Amino acid sequence: MLPRRQDYGNGLRSGPVTSFRSAGSPSSVRRSSSAVLPSVLTFLVVVASGGLLLMIEKGMLNSMETPSPRGNARRLELFRESRTHGSDDVDSEILQEIRNRTIRTMCSQKNMPHSIWSLSPLQRKTVLQHILVNEEYRFLYCYVPKVACSNWKRVLKVLSGALESVDVNIKMDHRSDLLFLSSLKPEEIRYRLKHYFKFMFVREPMERLLSAYRNKFGEIESYQKKYGMEIVKRYRKGLAKDASVKGDDVTFGEFVHYLLDEDVEHMNEHWMPVYNLCQPCAVSYNFIGSYEHLERDSEYVLQRIGAPPFVHFPERQTWYKPVTTETLHYYLCTLPQKLLRELLPKYILDFSLFAYPFPNTTTEHCRH
Repeated sequence: MLPRRQDYGNGLRSGPVTSFRSAGSPSSVRRSSSAVLPSVLTFLVVVASGGLLLMIEKGMLNSMETPSPRGNARRLELFRESRTHGSDDVDSEILQEIRNRTIRTMCSQKNMPHSIWSLSPLQRKTVLQHILVNEEYRFLYCYVPKVACSNWKRVLKVLSGALESVDVNIKMDHRSDLLFLSSLKPEEIRYRLKHYFKFMFVREPMERLLSAYRNKFGEIESYQKKYGMEIVKRYRKGLAKDASVKGDDVTFGEFVHYLLDEDVEHMNEHWMPVYNLCQPCAVSYNFIGSYEHLERDSEYVLQRIGAPPFVHFPERQTWYKPVTTETLHYYLCTLPQKLLRELLPKYILDFSLFAYPFPNTTTEHCRH
């Protein structure tokens, strides 16, 4: 049976900047979680205003040369040639700086974790099990499911010599030929966290959630049996004891109901918040890439770590089904707005730390 929890917080024992936990009834918790949204929106406005200052600063910063990172000179040359100084490039730089400043500001709060050793045992176990290590090129990569992690694992296997090419047509084994930080001794972990280049990739929270839902409950039988059957029995009237339930027709609304009853620290990794997977306050990442700029940000990481020129980031598989803006719009607008208001606080740190705006699901917007 799936655990059932009424928990609307982010799961941090050390406490977030804004806590959504409450000792009251579930209904009072849900009322308080929706009430906090205006203050969060205010925070995002403040964050966005920082972008205006950065745009002013860019007039001075554009004349400065970026220090040459460790790596192959030819790759670096190709990377620089591929970049344009158009609006997209400037916007990406501004977004990266906004994220850096936001993370520094929020993570500097006393009640936020400042190292992995200040995390609870469960939190530390989660993050260490999601950080992959490459010794030759001295980097750490925190993988996030549904944010191109399968392709990044291919890259790591090529760099370690376990795979000949990222384009080899084989089913990805997500455990073999990979070194996890959790397998190392504490002193080895400390050294690598201090001296290795550390990076991760993020994605718009609701888009990542929808991608996980469509993939796991629409295509993967093991997830339908492990989670789908219980979700249908729990949230669909009259089927609590129905033995014929297969779990292959879970609705998005039922999935959201399930998430609302889950403790984020015990969620499956495919829908656990990115914050809980990678702990960006406890681990000082050197670079946080975006799924929205996957190719460009991945190329930057490859040249930054000094990967050989023949190692490139894989192209998306032909069977890949992207979550378009229209698809996300459809699912969120057909979801009862009460459920959406209750769901957002679960992923509040993913929205705020990584500078993603809340989805627009007003009646006027959804009408279109």
